[in-house]
Amino acid sequence: MKVKKIIAPLVIGLLLILYFVGFIIVCFLIDIPLIVKILCSILPLALAGVSLHVLIQRIDEIRSGEEDDLSKY
Repeated sequence: MKVKKIIAPLVIGLLLILYFVGFIIVCFLIDIPLIVKILCSILPLALAGVSLHVLIQRIDEIRSGEEDDLSKY
């Protein structure tokens, strides 16, 4: 039963991570100076890391039975 609840966050999280990694790849394919490529890659790389962290947290919440964050309040 919990597997069905994990599918949606997993799909959305992986799509976000793929989008950010794809953005970084496209940034390196464009003919601009290397320093600009690196600077333009820092933010998407950080966002991909945050998305992965949030995905792991959400999966842990679902596994522990805490399905609704609003139930705390």
